[in-house]
Amino acid sequence: MENLNKLKQELMIMKTENMKPNYSELARLHNCDRRTVKKYDQGYEGKPLNRNKESKLDKYKEDIKCKLELPSSTIKSTYEYFKEKDENIGNYSNFYKYTIKNKFNRKNNNKFHPRYETDFGRQLQFDWKEDIKMYSKYGELFEFNIFSSTLSASRLHIFIYSKFKTRIDVQRCLVRTFKYIGGVPDETLTDNMSSIVDTKRKEFYKDFISFSKNIGFIPKKCKPRHAYTKGKDESCNRFMSWLISYNGEFETEEELIKIIEQINLKVNKQINETIGVPPIMLFQKEKEYLKPLPNNKIMNNYLYDTLLTKVSNESLFYYKGSKYSVPIKFINRTLNLREENNKLYVYYNKELITIHDISNKYINYKDEHYTEGLMALLKHKNQNEIDDISKKNLELINKLSEV
Repeated sequence: MENLNKLKQELMIMKTENMKPNYSELARLHNCDRRTVKKYDQGYEGKPLNRNKESKLDKYKEDIKCKLELPSSTIKSTYEYFKEKDENIGNYSNFYKYTIKNKFNRKNNNKFHPRYETDFGRQLQFDWKEDIKMYSKYGELFEFNIFSSTLSASRLHIFIYSKFKTRIDVQRCLVRTFKYIGGVPDETLTDNMSSIVDTKRKEFYKDFISFSKNIGFIPKKCKPRHAYTKGKDESCNRFMSWLISYNGEFETEEELIKIIEQINLKVNKQINETIGVPPIMLFQKEKEYLKPLPNNKIMNNYLYDTLLTKVSNESLFYYKGSKYSVPIKFINRTLNLREENNKLYVYYNKELITIHDISNKYINYKDEHYTEGLMALLKHKNQNEIDDISKKNLELINKLSEV
């Protein structure tokens, strides 16, 4: 290498002085082949120190960069998203190195969190991942919350989609969680959640205490300014950053919920670094220590008639992939829904306001609801004109909704 460097320097000097090099003489002086001297004289600069080897990830380079720029996104969550799309992208270690090399890496949180352990079947920690906003492929905004809970011993995680986070929603989600794990722990642990905790008195509301007694667990709160006591659930929430990578990648609410369920299953199948095994494996042991579920009548009391929805400016609300109408006075109001015998019962403040047949059509307007809306909008039209416009528009809406 030293001889070649001297050769290049000498050739450069000769070129500057317009001197014709003697290849054979230079080869003898620098202990190399004359063809090597000729090659360097004609502009060869030697092999590059670093080879720019093509990566399997290069075709996703811009997409990876965009995903990592999303708020709350992580390298791990982005890897899981692309691994789902293409199993041939390689392992996480290489993906991580690729993001570092391309300066896509995000800052790590180095804050110390002490470790706490609990007995099998003793505790379930829960919290909300609040006010998540995601867009579908078609630009439709979905605003929702994730009810996130963790069994403290096995680290089994449960994620539940919820549009609202009222006391009724907390109770519904807890019942669904207990049904999912097939039993009830001795106690639950959460922070001062305003829907179930009187923040002035620093105690649970009577309704929630009554609920906990009926189900069979003791509710507990974290110590003030000591949220680390439920740190296992906080770490579980970080996994929800995986969800961010799916922004703009789903079509309907049902598809979004399925994505959450897939992430839930994936999280529980991955090896937990603290316990050294997947949570789903250790859960097989923990479930033996859970108390039996109460009877279905008690459980169903907290699952029945608890679904909430908000009415849009179109006088429509969303339910299981379809939209249904209500009178226009309920625009921007929150309603209660109950499905029974393939019919959807819609309530406002416990008053039944309309009933719809469950439909596969995307938009389901009742004639009177649509006509009422047109009357409020087209006040200069007479009744016959409005009826005619309503009939034509509804026929077109129904035709498009069936496509």
